[in-house]
Amino acid sequence: MTAILPLDHADIPALVALWHDCDLIRPWNDPTADARLAIDGATATILGAHEGDRLIASVMTGFDGHRGWVYYLAVSPLHRRLGLGRSLMQAAEHWLRDRGAPKIQLMVRGDNLLATGFYTALGYATQDVVTLGKRLDLEGPP
Repeated sequence: MTAILPLDHADIPALVALWHDCDLIRPWNDPTADARLAIDGATATILGAHEGDRLIASVMTGFDGHRGWVYYLAVSPLHRRLGLGRSLMQAAEHWLRDRGAPKIQLMVRGDNLLATGFYTALGYATQDVVTLGKRLDLEGPP
């Protein structure tokens, strides 16, 4: 199995390309800024798997002091169904346990049935919560 290790700034261009290949990028999110925040932050990381020099899989995880979160799980389309997604989730869970996170959560778009099925197979369950949001970057000054 490929080693899963924390990524650094030198990995960001390949990481963003991987996220594009996996259709994880949305116009309202700046993937480079997201990656930098996680890599530079004390309570987050991005773990990745390489094949030679090529980044083939990644997961962003962080701990907000109450629960752990997972974002941007990505496995190159050419490397799917090899257990990399499962291994990355195990690595994210381990990283969070080491930091005292009692729970892990993630968000999946409602129409992404493949992702929902993947996480369900790993023991994740739908929770009875409503996610509310507000764009702070689109508002003017107070």
